[in-house]
Amino acid sequence: MKTYLKTLIRTFKKHITRFLSIIFMVLVSVGFISGIGSSTDKINFSLSDHYALKNVSDFIIKCTNEDGFSDGQIAKVKDMYGATNVNAGMSFDVDVKINGNSRLTRLYFVDFNDWTVNMPEITAGDAPADKTEIYSEAADNMIVGVETGTEVVLDFADILKQLAAENGTEIDGVMESMLGRLKTVTLKVSGVIQSPLTFAKDGEPSYKNPEDTKVPDNITDANKLITLKNILYVSKDVIPTYKDIMSFLSPNPLINSGDLYVALPNRKTFNAFDKRYDKYIETEKQNILTALGGLETDAEGQALSVEASEENDNYRFITLKDNYSFCSLHSYGQKVKGIGVVLMVAFIFVTALVVLSTMTRLLEEERGQIACLKTLGYSAPKIIFKYILFAMLGTGIGGAGAYFVGLGLAYLVCGAFSFSFAMPPISSHVALGFFLITFFVIVAVTLFSTLVAGLHMTREKPANLLRPKPPKAGKKVFLERIPLIWNALSFKYKSTMRNVLRYKSRFFMTVISVGVSMALVLAGLGLLDLCLFGGLDSPTVMAIALVVVAFAGLLTMVVIYTLTNINISERNKELATLQVLGYHNKEIAGYIYREIYIDTAAGIVLGYPLSLLIMWLVFSVMAVGSIGGVTWFWWLIAPVIVLFFTFLVTLVLRRKIIGINMNESLKANE
Repeated sequence: MKTYLKTLIRTFKKHITRFLSIIFMVLVSVGFISGIGSSTDKINFSLSDHYALKNVSDFIIKCTNEDGFSDGQIAKVKDMYGATNVNAGMSFDVDVKINGNSRLTRLYFVDFNDWTVNMPEITAGDAPADKTEIYSEAADNMIVGVETGTEVVLDFADILKQLAAENGTEIDGVMESMLGRLKTVTLKVSGVIQSPLTFAKDGEPSYKNPEDTKVPDNITDANKLITLKNILYVSKDVIPTYKDIMSFLSPNPLINSGDLYVALPNRKTFNAFDKRYDKYIETEKQNILTALGGLETDAEGQALSVEASEENDNYRFITLKDNYSFCSLHSYGQKVKGIGVVLMVAFIFVTALVVLSTMTRLLEEERGQIACLKTLGYSAPKIIFKYILFAMLGTGIGGAGAYFVGLGLAYLVCGAFSFSFAMPPISSHVALGFFLITFFVIVAVTLFSTLVAGLHMTREKPANLLRPKPPKAGKKVFLERIPLIWNALSFKYKSTMRNVLRYKSRFFMTVISVGVSMALVLAGLGLLDLCLFGGLDSPTVMAIALVVVAFAGLLTMVVIYTLTNINISERNKELATLQVLGYHNKEIAGYIYREIYIDTAAGIVLGYPLSLLIMWLVFSVMAVGSIGGVTWFWWLIAPVIVLFFTFLVTLVLRRKIIGINMNESLKANE
């Protein structure tokens, strides 16, 4: 047992660099994917938690008939859900004078003394002291909107004329006279609030959009909507004839003659993005229509479906899924999640490939140790367990670190959303989906490859394992068949090309890994181009693009470092021989550097066609942008980024290359 522990410790000491490489590979890949992927879940849970805290309405019910909601109807709905979960009011979009200028504005008429649904947060000023003071909503984080102290003039006669014109209602002389009796009211903004319903900084869609307007799947099409950035909350008491307004014109020109804001009390048990929530609100919609008398019943008194009722045209239901800010943020989040899914495959592939190579080559170098353990009577499972433990500890430590990297990245991505949205506090809910998928796939590949290589090695006899593995037979490389090129090369470049192409598996593994990394860099640059020059004015996507480029570059660095470090370890004797022959440190380092840059160059070439696939998938997920639309110079910048990270690797490896101990290396049994 003591001998076994000594060999175990020796393995960790001898291969500490590979052990660290496994840790960093897992750290970069799993950390990036879990961070990008879990950010959407973080946003979804943050919205759900915030909506529960602010008692956000699941339904905004608009009554479109002439009479509006009766006191009896409001009382019935309050009896169903509790008085604190139901508020009444009305709202419409009209042009009003703000500081003397006419602006398209949404007016909410609410009861300030009984405001319990959609609770806002005061961001500036104070609550209104009387009915002549009002709230303004800073939909654009105080950049746009109505500030405190602003004077607002409400000319109700003009307001009703605007609404009548929208509905095609003609104003006759009698109506003109009646409207003339309405007083013009001058109000002052005392406080600025942030509503939990409207937090998108690009404005709120106006009621002037068609009723069936939905949030576009293509986020750039949101710019085509009629939006407003002036939203005012006025006390219902400011209108002495609040109910009388409804009878001035027939048919009623108002978009609605009353609103009900209903927060379902059991909503807290559901995530707003859960399918159970959708079923829940459909059931409650029918219950509300029944209570309002807007849903017919059958002979047994059972409510018919909403579709089967002929009276539900009097009521329009707006749910959270119809809320522009809610849907817009969720849409952005889903696109980020889609990007995470696309990139997850690439990151897993590269990481699994490199870690697999690391463990199989480590076992090749441990042939002598395995032979000794077999001679001492250790069973194959016990011998293999030592290397499985090595792999498990490396991936485990990397995975533990990756969780915190992913968590930090998720907060960073959520923070990036604050450029476009007034974000709610980030939820502390743990989102492990992407982390577990990525981590377990990498662990499974690593352990499987270690087990297979270990079983293959332990089946051999100790005598065979103790013998040096025969060197790979030299063959002509394809360049030698092209005399025009081959004869023009100097000896050192001929030697380099033979070494590069001699070990084809090593060459192709490096080239493929660098190629995928190059494709990931280009995908990030493609997203960046979309934001800068492609018409997608989204700081959020731009931040994500920069993160993708940074982590793809780090992946390139870790991949090249790991595979080159393995290459150096396998060729210690060869490099020591060059030292004995009198080669200078610069020449020996160049011997390895040339191979690194040739492999990287080949990977860059492969990266271009791979990038076409990844960029196509990313643009498809985003539902905006195209490969042909990417500006030409990004295709030249991408290889520069890859070469830069490669250069950093050569700086780090220089000390290892020139620091080889000649005596130990030349005495070592290959």
